[in-house]
Amino acid sequence: MNSRERVQAALQRKPVDRVPIYMWFHPATARHLGELMEIPPGYVGMAMGDDVRQTWANNNYAMEGITHEKDGESHVDDWGITWVHQFYFNQIGRYPLIDATLDEVLAYQFPYQHLEKLLRPMQTLAESSAGCFLGCDVSPCAFEMYWRLRGMENVLVEMVSEPEITRKMLGRCVDFSIKLGQEACARFPLDWLWTGDDVASQTSMLFSPKMWRDLIKPELQRVFAVGKSHGLWVAYHCCGALRPIIPDLIEIGMDILNPVQSNCPGMDPLELKREFGRDLAFMGGVDTQYLLPMGTVTEVRRATARLLEGMTSDGGGYILAASHTVPPETPDENIFAMYAEAGISREEIFDRAAQIRAQIASQPREPGAEA
Repeated sequence: MNSRERVQAALQRKPVDRVPIYMWFHPATARHLGELMEIPPGYVGMAMGDDVRQTWANNNYAMEGITHEKDGESHVDDWGITWVHQFYFNQIGRYPLIDATLDEVLAYQFPYQHLEKLLRPMQTLAESSAGCFLGCDVSPCAFEMYWRLRGMENVLVEMVSEPEITRKMLGRCVDFSIKLGQEACARFPLDWLWTGDDVASQTSMLFSPKMWRDLIKPELQRVFAVGKSHGLWVAYHCCGALRPIIPDLIEIGMDILNPVQSNCPGMDPLELKREFGRDLAFMGGVDTQYLLPMGTVTEVRRATARLLEGMTSDGGGYILAASHTVPPETPDENIFAMYAEAGISREEIFDRAAQIRAQIASQPREPGAEA
């Protein structure tokens, strides 16, 4: 099976040659694995056997797609958000609407004039992803996008004190995600539309489920409808303890839930599979707080085997992934042990890396490029 066939079959609960994989690596982990396999960090996922190819179209590109070498380096994105590189990741240094009046908030303009630039990475990816399961990330969609503009504290206060202002701004955030999603669905051979909106911490939701249902659920439904109208799977990302709203997300069209942070209350992957597996597929669940960085090889293999058995108990409905990025302190042996349980040996990974090196070496060099 090629990657696209494998993921599609797994989501349809049909037989697969192995469980599909979509693993995210911390930048330092990717750099280390790249050095180990003698390939650029950007090729690590391909060498390790990722079945999904995906890139960002919305504001997550500004957070993750633009990279800096040194702490303190920064950029201002098309939304007016200032991002500062700190400890391998871009963090928000300035929220453009943090000191704005409510009138100024309502006057804010989303960057529709930059649609072509925002969709360009997706075009590049689509041209080089034959045989892969292709996704487009239009997140953050609602709450998370708004607080990136306004600041978390401001938005949480306004959800109570100025709910109609919040409702209007969440709707405008979603309007922009919808426009990106519609354009991506029309232009590219997508398999899923990737959405997301972090609304939970590691202990509970950030606000009541009732408030989420009132302000956010109707807006997310509009985003999900874009994927549904194009016959695509709809994937949804939310970290933390979102158990109270999982039935609502299923109701409005979510097909795949990520990342399933197993250490959070109510988020045990096997329990979620038993309760919601008939209506929902899952991607994630491999613990990155203890198991991968601190567990033994035996513990990693046992936990991964148990997860795979339980999450595919109905014949599929699962994509192997970590509950967050694989951290840099993870021993190499633990990473390869996890992949071995999924049916991908270390030898296969290094053989694929050798093929990637040969492919890179055969590419024509730009005039003046270093040898």
